[in-house]
Amino acid sequence: MRQAEVNILTQGLKTLRSQTLEAFAHYQRAGALNVPLGDEFNPPLWELGHLAWFQEYWVARNPQRELGVSQDLSQPRRPSVLASADTWYDSAKVAHESRWSLPLLQTTDCLAYLHKTLDSTLEHLLQERNGSPALYFYWLALQHEAMHLEASAYMAQALDIPFEATWAQAPQAQRSASQQTLTTMRHLKAAQWSMGTDWQTLSGQSFCFDNEVGHRQTTLEAFSIALRPVTWAEYFKFIRATGHRLPLYVREIAIAQPPSSPPTTLPFEIKTFGTWQPLNPEACATHLAWEDAQAYCQWAHCRLPTEAEWDMAARTQDNFAWGEVWEWTADNFEPFEGFSPHPYVEYSAPWFGTRKVLRGAAWVTHPYLRDVHYRNFFTPDRRDIYAGFRVCIDQDSKAKG
Repeated sequence: MRQAEVNILTQGLKTLRSQTLEAFAHYQRAGALNVPLGDEFNPPLWELGHLAWFQEYWVARNPQRELGVSQDLSQPRRPSVLASADTWYDSAKVAHESRWSLPLLQTTDCLAYLHKTLDSTLEHLLQERNGSPALYFYWLALQHEAMHLEASAYMAQALDIPFEATWAQAPQAQRSASQQTLTTMRHLKAAQWSMGTDWQTLSGQSFCFDNEVGHRQTTLEAFSIALRPVTWAEYFKFIRATGHRLPLYVREIAIAQPPSSPPTTLPFEIKTFGTWQPLNPEACATHLAWEDAQAYCQWAHCRLPTEAEWDMAARTQDNFAWGEVWEWTADNFEPFEGFSPHPYVEYSAPWFGTRKVLRGAAWVTHPYLRDVHYRNFFTPDRRDIYAGFRVCIDQDSKAKG
């Protein structure tokens, strides 16, 4: 979708909105519109209103849309179709904890606001030309809604709400013994590697986020990197050996199994949207904090890849599997050289230096958002997101099997 033209963007916005409404319906059916106050939560009706506000703010209300990222942010916005929109739904100005006490639109009126702003967006989009800098804001609205759709899955998982991520790709069911993470390493030679994008070559032709713009030149020493993230089977070897804490949504159970037979299942279950299920030992370990990944690496005598190492391997190596879990890297979230914030200035710059970089995608990440260049970022303590990790080994090191 980063290169989508007007007709594809139009269909994409419609499809994504349909999926957003399906996700909201799960909360309605569960009677879960009044979620508890929490740092990782938002009231579902605030979420819907925010999506409508964001789209209207950057498209219909934006008088300099045709200038793309070069627009003058000091210019006033056109009025919203909802008088209180800016005081209720602007995430940069509305304190997080206050969202539970605001006199927000209730379901019928909020859905009407959502429909009205989408109709307006689509009407404006039909007037745009392919290659126009204005398309940046339609791409931005699409990507933003895809992020919030993934967040709706995080929240449903945390609150045990029955939920179906209809847009998602199912996690890989099984892997053969020859595909185990630590036994499938790829050696990469020392190299110079550059990350980043030249915005001037993209403007009006495709989309990227501001934290991807600029360049970071890195000298990489020779290293080996796993072609797949760490599996549950591997992660539970570490837990048994060290007594490390269990991941979120995982519990130990009793399994009757002859002692002489090789284990085919692990004595653990994972809770998925409120339902306990057998844990597949060959699936990627998930709901792990950066700190959990670091502890594993210390035990296994390996390390997390740097962002540059992950980027180089993902973009140059066949069979480099990514897309089942977000993957922690060793690096802090920092700008590339030449960074300049895009008009949505709150997206990246406020978080530099306070987050860790994750690369790849999770199984609940929308296909519209998946891109090998995407830089995700969270605080290292977050375990509610669908995050895991892969390992890296320096040239002369060996990891435990």
